[in-house]
Amino acid sequence: MHKVLLNAVTGGKTREFCGNLRKTLLVLSTALIVSASLAAAAKSSRAVKSILPSAAPSGAPRRKVIALTFDDGPKPYVLFGTSLPDGTKSQSLLNLLEAERVKATFFVMGWRLAKSADRFCVEKDGGHTCRSAAEEEHRLGFEIENHTYGHGNFRLMEKRYGDAWILNDIDRCSRIVQSITGVWPRDVRPPDWTIWPALQQKIKARGYHVMSKSRSLPAVLRDVDSEDYFCAGPNPIHCPKPSLYDYVLERVRERERRGIYEHILCFHELPITVQVLSRLIPVLKARGYEFVTLSTYFRAVGFPADASSAAPPKQAAD
Repeated sequence: MHKVLLNAVTGGKTREFCGNLRKTLLVLSTALIVSASLAAAAKSSRAVKSILPSAAPSGAPRRKVIALTFDDGPKPYVLFGTSLPDGTKSQSLLNLLEAERVKATFFVMGWRLAKSADRFCVEKDGGHTCRSAAEEEHRLGFEIENHTYGHGNFRLMEKRYGDAWILNDIDRCSRIVQSITGVWPRDVRPPDWTIWPALQQKIKARGYHVMSKSRSLPAVLRDVDSEDYFCAGPNPIHCPKPSLYDYVLERVRERERRGIYEHILCFHELPITVQVLSRLIPVLKARGYEFVTLSTYFRAVGFPADASSAAPPKQAAD
């Protein structure tokens, strides 16, 4: 009888011990699985961070940057200023940028840099060749990018000559820019932003980044059109109201209200633009903005490559 009771007690304790042991082992194995998962997640997170732009620490101030860009040049009478009928001289865009310590990017038309354009530029643009103006832009540390050679509307050129002609026109501009800067341009801004997906893919396949103001792009990669071209000429009835200055500043404010503090501002080489920027640049600086070249801007927003990554196509006929 005692043996029966002893066996019952002992067996009960054994079963209880084994049950507790199984629970302990289950807890330990679960802990090991969780620990291994956390370690793998941490490793994966580090790998992702290594290929993505580093984020600012929590609570750190957001970097506010503007890439100031200019199309349709070089125009020496805008860049250097020119004599006016009243005997005064118009304001120089390059002098303004230098005085304000602002870096900018110029999207040039290749034909203006050719030797055949020298006489036209000297007669129209204040005694300087367009090429010498581009050389001065480069000397001052500004970037020069591609606005095509002939500035032909892509839709019209495609109908007349085909896509191959457009691609050659872009490469032709890049070659003449490279002859000044030593760098093959990476960024192409189509005339009037006219582009469609099939052509854009062909341009990208040649190593270019296509500038656009399409809403399909993230806001930080989208051109902000100043619409300054509506303010040129003797009768600028379509110039933004109440003024070009107010219009551009409100575009920046509107983006800020959506939490966007990085902007690619697109202007043109026009006398009215220089007047507006002489007011606008100090105001934007007071709002905390830093003006940078386009390649610096792309690095700041985490775009995967800069202008130095571009290379000429292996086969590019004149």
